[in-house]
Amino acid sequence: MKYFVVFFFLVLSTTAFSQDTEHAQRVSGYIVNDNTKLPLSSVNIINLNKVRGATSDAKGYFEIDVQPNDTLHFSILGFQSLRIRVTNDWIKNKVTKIQLTEKAIALEEVIIRPFNLTGYLEVDSKLIPAKENYRYSISGLTQGYEAGEYSPNAFGKVLGSIFNPTDVLYNFFGKNPKELRKLKEMKKDDTVRNLLESKFDRETVAVLLGISKDEIPEILKRCNYSDSFIQTANDLQIMDAISGCYEQYKILKRN
Repeated sequence: MKYFVVFFFLVLSTTAFSQDTEHAQRVSGYIVNDNTKLPLSSVNIINLNKVRGATSDAKGYFEIDVQPNDTLHFSILGFQSLRIRVTNDWIKNKVTKIQLTEKAIALEEVIIRPFNLTGYLEVDSKLIPAKENYRYSISGLTQGYEAGEYSPNAFGKVLGSIFNPTDVLYNFFGKNPKELRKLKEMKKDDTVRNLLESKFDRETVAVLLGISKDEIPEILKRCNYSDSFIQTANDLQIMDAISGCYEQYKILKRN
């Protein structure tokens, strides 16, 4: 009887593995400008379900692993992003043509005047603000929290944020566990990480997590990251920050 049970589980595991392998597919396509019909290179393609990425070559050609009904996200600077669901016809035909539309951007005059400098070092050094971001380490958590200020209530602000069960952070993480699990998968794919490292528009982060771009600053503030970090960090740093905050949230919830 013992041998039968072992044999049964071996057969079951082999069958499940075979089914997963069978469902794994690879599709390809050519990406072109819908106006000029010329190929678009360096287009970023992300499988939002598997968190795997690819990039189009000089001929606009790409390949990516998919399963039926996966959603692919196409993005490149200067063009409108596009989401396409993988159909059985695409998997059967293997190759398709994707057309991206250029963005119509109206450029306006921009005058940059960050500081009114006088030319005297002693005076100008006082006109330029020096921002310092302070992080606090809490026992049991792998990463610290960035309070963004040095004041008597800064550390209390950190504790109040992470231990308040009605906090927006708690509500968000509680409602989006599946999306946030993608953060671990994201770290396995170099193409996705390289893409996020080069972007600052938060679009890809929002798409991967299934949230709006307006929610990202709110989440990071609840994780006590400073305004300067939220405004200047690239998308990879933002994703890592949210990932670290989510892991800490799970530890606190478990305790």
